[in-house]
Amino acid sequence: MRLVLGSKSPARLATLRSAGVDPVVIVSDVDEDAVAAALPPDAAPAQVVSALALAKAQAVAAEVSSRPGPGQSLILGCDSMLEINGRIVGKPHTAEVAKERIAEMRNTDAVLWTGHALLSVDAEGNADGEAVEAASTVVHFGDISDAEIDAYVATGEPLNVAGSFTIDGFGGPFVRGVTGDPHSVVGVSLPLLRDLAGRLGVFWPDLWNRA
Repeated sequence: MRLVLGSKSPARLATLRSAGVDPVVIVSDVDEDAVAAALPPDAAPAQVVSALALAKAQAVAAEVSSRPGPGQSLILGCDSMLEINGRIVGKPHTAEVAKERIAEMRNTDAVLWTGHALLSVDAEGNADGEAVEAASTVVHFGDISDAEIDAYVATGEPLNVAGSFTIDGFGGPFVRGVTGDPHSVVGVSLPLLRDLAGRLGVFWPDLWNRA
């Protein structure tokens, strides 16, 4: 049995590897804006990240099904967004947007939502199971000065991560703490992933493939 990670996130990959799972990585090619635009305008954050995670997992599952490997494959799709002051935001992509968001986040609490979609594909390439759920973790941000924001954005780290921050990199010192699963903030909730695997009849230790 193999786990296929449909994400190019090095943080997700490192988290899985530290938990004993070295996945095959196949990056999904999904138009995230189109998926989000197809949802109801009042869709809850959990619905948005779950829909995006499922779309990514389905795109990778289609590729896996076209060239099946030995045994069963589990395809994992993930998506993260930060809910702050009543709205959800994704990756900032530009330094200007990142600076604005981080300035808004300082001295506040925000909710990091991560959607998880786990699809099962058998040895013949047939889909035979699906489990989807979102996890949320409250992030408590510290008092970040304007100079610190400028320096942090200059590293480039916050430009392509959900919410414009990390807890496992340069952004870690600016987070006072989290309430919930810290792995979810990194990008993949290990407890939730184990639960989803169990729903598909998978014994979690069977995914261990690292010493």
